[in-house]
Order: sequence, then C-alpha cells, then structure tokens
Amino acid sequence: MKELPPDHPRLSRIHLRKELLEQQGLNDRAIARLVRNGTLVKVRRGAYLDAGAWDLLDADSRHAVLARAVVRQAKTDLVISHVSALPDWEAPTWGMPLDVVQVTRPDTKAGRREAGVRQHRGRLLDGDVVERNGVLLSSPERVMVELTTMVGVEPCLVAWNYFLHKRLTTLERVDARYRALSADRGTAMDHWPDTLTTDLLLRLADRRCESVGEVRCLFLLWRQHLPMPVPQYEVRDRTGRVIARVDFAWPEYGVFLEFDGLAKYQRLLREGESAADAVVREKLREQEICELTGWRCIRLIWSDLARPEQVGLRIRRLLFATGRAA
Repeated sequence: MKELPPDHPRLSRIHLRKELLEQQGLNDRAIARLVRNGTLVKVRRGAYLDAGAWDLLDADSRHAVLARAVVRQAKTDLVISHVSALPDWEAPTWGMPLDVVQVTRPDTKAGRREAGVRQHRGRLLDGDVVERNGVLLSSPERVMVELTTMVGVEPCLVAWNYFLHKRLTTLERVDARYRALSADRGTAMDHWPDTLTTDLLLRLADRRCESVGEVRCLFLLWRQHLPMPVPQYEVRDRTGRVIARVDFAWPEYGVFLEFDGLAKYQRLLREGESAADAVVREKLREQEICELTGWRCIRLIWSDLARPEQVGLRIRRLLFATGRAA
C-alpha cells in the first residue's frame, strides 16, 4: 500500500510553540491572535497546524495529526499504536474511540500521565514496528492484536477484515504474532489485559468481505446464530460464465444477500450516470440473478444493522421457507 504524498494535508508541518517563539519571533499573544483569526488551529497544547490544511481533514486524519503532535512533543521515542495507528494504515475506525491518542513506549517504562494520551508499555517484538508516512506505527499484526484489548468484537472485526482484504497481512501471520505474545506473557504481555476475543476473531475474520457494511452484516449473521454464508459468491450461467458476484450467498438455501450502502452505489457509478441510474441497473442485475438461479434476494441497508433481532428473524424465515435445506 502506497504512503501518502508529501503534500497531503495530513502531513502538513506541525508548529510547536517553542519553534514559533524561537524561530518565528512570535510571542504567546501573537500565537493566540493567529488562532483567533483562523490562520492556525490549536491541535493540542503547544502544537498548531495551518487552518487551511486542518479544514481539509476528516475525523480520522485529524486524529492522526493529533498523534503526530503527541510524538513530536514527547521526551522519548513513541510508537503510534492501537486505534491511533489505524488512520495511517487507511483502516476504518468504525465503532472505535478517537478521544485519546494511543502510543507505546519501546523502552517498556511507565509513561507519564497526561490528558488525552495513553502510553502503553507492552514489550515490542521484532517486526512489531513499521515506519509509515514519517512516523513509527504498530505493524498490522501487532495493531490487530492490540485492538482486541480495548474494543469489542464487531469493531475489531471491521478493522481485521480491512487488513486482510488489503493483503497487508494474513490470519496465519496474525495468529503467529498472537501466539508469540502469549508465549512471552512474562515480558511482552505483562501490562496487557487478556485478549480473550483474539481466538474468536481468528475464526470469524474473512478477507473476502470488502466493506465495513459487509463485515457488519457478517457479524450480525453470526450473532443471530444463522447459517454462515459464502462471501463474494460468483453466480454463473449454464455455460459456466460468471454473470454476477453477490455480497453473500447460501447456495444450499437458494438465497443471496446484498448490502446496499451509499459507498456501494458511488462505486458502481459509470461515467455520466446518476445515482438513480446505478440503482436501476442494480435492480436489473438482481432480477437477472433471480431468473437464472431461482433464488430469492435479501437486501440490507445501514439502518437494518441497528435492528439485529428483527433482521435475524426475517432472514431465518426466508432461509427456511425455501425448503431446500433442513
């Protein structure tokens, strides 16, 4: 995966108070005036960014800038870790808190407490640290295990599937890293809570899922104790030619499921098309699949994911109403 270009707003220079005083000849009143008139934005105490760059950033990128400011102001080396490492991997932060910057100290010493920052001190093993976009980050394998210590299974699964789908790592490598950390519990994990969800994630994660919505659908199906479908199932005609690929399918039940997120239709847009055109084309595609296979289609949208019990009941009725499988 490519790193950000040097002129990306997220990589804009962070101006520290000390530098503004010594190099720019400013004083605290002048700095405060630049903040008031919209020239600078105060990222955190003693750290500022050009307002034009800040305005171009989304919440994830702003957290990444905040993490950079923490690293720049630290009196020791720090590795950006846990949730805070996700933006620089371009990974989704769905369901994860971004109110505190998470960093790890390579020296394993206890870090000083400060507002908005948590310094972890679990020992870093070989391969646990990667330099990317000019900062030190937890590797994909390390950050995937780190997440299990602070957020629930569903947000973890979203991030895990991203790393797997982008082929930044494999389940085998994650499992090996997890086992190495567990074997070295006396040193590597002596300051980590138990990662009881890691084994579950190793079973649930599937790199075939392509989006946050699809991963959350998969999690909903698992939590509702439904038969697990085949992700990204290829539908073929009588000659064996692939005519479509659906998000999930239960071939034995004659049912397939599509998740309709806004990003999906944006991705489907062809040059000169409107969103309505893409929707119509998707409906015609569904009709073709149903006519060819005789299957029934389930469509879910974002609001459905907030009603797991009702959706689970709806899917269960459809699956077992076909009479194709017991």
